[in-house]
Amino acid sequence: MAEKVIIIGGTAAGLSAASKAKRVDPSLDITVFEKSGYISYGACGLPYFVGDMIKEPNDLVSLSVDQMTHKRGVPTFIHHEVTRIDRSAQTVTVRNLDNGEVFERPYDKLVIATGARPIVPRIPGTDAKGVYTLRTVEDGIRLKSVVQSGAQKKAAIIGGGFIGIEVAEELTNSGVEVHLFEMMPRLLPFLTESFSEAVLDTLTQHGVHVHLNAGAQALMTAEGSVCGVRATDGSETPVDYALLSIGVVPASDLARDAGLELGLKGAIVVDDEMRTSDPRIWACGDCVQMKNRITGGAAYVPLGTTANKQGRIAGGNLAGEHETFKGVLGSMVTKAFDLYISATGLSLDQAKAAGYDAVSSIITKGDRASYYPGSRDNTICLILDKKTGRLLGAQAIGSESVAGRINVFATAITCGMTVSEINELDLVYAPPVAPVYDPILIAASQAMKKVEG
Repeated sequence: MAEKVIIIGGTAAGLSAASKAKRVDPSLDITVFEKSGYISYGACGLPYFVGDMIKEPNDLVSLSVDQMTHKRGVPTFIHHEVTRIDRSAQTVTVRNLDNGEVFERPYDKLVIATGARPIVPRIPGTDAKGVYTLRTVEDGIRLKSVVQSGAQKKAAIIGGGFIGIEVAEELTNSGVEVHLFEMMPRLLPFLTESFSEAVLDTLTQHGVHVHLNAGAQALMTAEGSVCGVRATDGSETPVDYALLSIGVVPASDLARDAGLELGLKGAIVVDDEMRTSDPRIWACGDCVQMKNRITGGAAYVPLGTTANKQGRIAGGNLAGEHETFKGVLGSMVTKAFDLYISATGLSLDQAKAAGYDAVSSIITKGDRASYYPGSRDNTICLILDKKTGRLLGAQAIGSESVAGRINVFATAITCGMTVSEINELDLVYAPPVAPVYDPILIAASQAMKKVEG
């Protein structure tokens, strides 16, 4: 009799697990339950959907329920929420959100891929009409309808992280007056300070009103709808609607209630094979605790790239393989209007906190030959161990080419390379794409001067 596998969650991690498990062992009886109305969607594209750069919700979807069910042989159910895991009976309780039906399904093996949920601060007004989050396609549809109505012209974004900055750009481009509230004294504080200042300058130049040292103390309301933001700096700003974008926490309630071990930020603890404290249950994606690839310590970096990798590993392993997930560097990239921002590895503060005798080095260099039209500066900051020269982290701002250059540094960190070894890399050169000495090489060469001896 075929083993029954249930997968809770039908986005990046869950469907990667389902697809890989079915490929490795086609005899598995796999069922996916997803509580939202969409599967396999690109959540990272939601800000651009809200801004209408991406037109239709289904443009974000890479796999449909029909494709999963009939082409890949994995029955997949949307609007189905798993409400309980009974580990002793090896069953899950499922609620059909369309008709209220509740039923149980047995499992031999289980995958938890419940992702993360937006943080809703405990301040007055968050339950008012006109307050939004942006995590699911349905969230995006609701926010986009408000933007496109054109009736509400002032928006507050609570939180100046990557998503907050991306939505600020898209709303501004849509003709909305945007007020961005950040409780920290600078934006993206993991970046070196001059990079944070560049992000602030770019947003301000494009018309975004950035409020620093200004967390939301309350969302002001009138007749049940949000009408303004009272900030911790004492200011009151009238707005028509508000987006809560202060981060996410692991959606690990099911695992907690089932008695599985939880760790950092309440994330599910898994081993290198993505197995939980119950040997019949795997977990992957934004709901799990990760390992920092440099320090070996616990980390929580919820990114789609990581979720897909972990899902494939979990799916392969439940089907009989023994792959391991090596950890994360936290490699990331975004843009604020015409400024691209990218980072990987440890910041200087993180490196010092981890016990490294760390230093940083910053350079600015054009991304093409100086005489070739369209060259833009890339400013690169490297974080390295002063004693050994080992690269610990890299950050870059500038043109879209910073993404590719950060990828080189991410590879170098993964391989344990020193800045001296990076300086010896045989990189490509052609006037339209890079100067003869690539910014990567210039950054490494300058960083070498910070190494002792």
